[in-house]
Amino acid sequence: MEGLIQVYTGNGKGKTTAALGLVVRAAGSGLRSFVGQFLKTKKTSEYIALSRFQDLITIEPFGRGRFVRQITPEDKELAQRGWERCLQVLGTNDYDIIVMDELNVALHLGLLPIREILKGLEKRSTKVEIIITGRWAPKELIEMADLVTEMREIKHYYRQGIKARRGIEY
Repeated sequence: MEGLIQVYTGNGKGKTTAALGLVVRAAGSGLRSFVGQFLKTKKTSEYIALSRFQDLITIEPFGRGRFVRQITPEDKELAQRGWERCLQVLGTNDYDIIVMDELNVALHLGLLPIREILKGLEKRSTKVEIIITGRWAPKELIEMADLVTEMREIKHYYRQGIKARRGIEY
């Protein structure tokens, strides 16, 4: 299998869900996946669910689990640690798929430099499928990717005051 780079971006709902759906599909075929979640913690429903499939899916969060409004040194340190872990995983043949969830947001916020990410992706094994999610995908990453899907919001119940629901949004 030739590994490609997929980017799921845009303001619409479903970027992480699409990436994790692909991971579940891959597990059904016996493929191993690594999911690195920037900005998230172990409290999400997806972390709890995917942790049950430890033989095929490894999921690791690299964040404080809150929306970053003001960047702190801790936010930058967590993102850097997360990227270093992703680089480590990219350097092995342990996984068929590597998901970098919310990496686009970390890049947008300036938690990581885009050049470093592009260099790391260029060094990956060509057999590994890479999936990168999050709003605000940088143009350099879009140009490098083999597939880019933009989730576009047409209508969202959030606008009616419905808050994020456990098991649906987090």
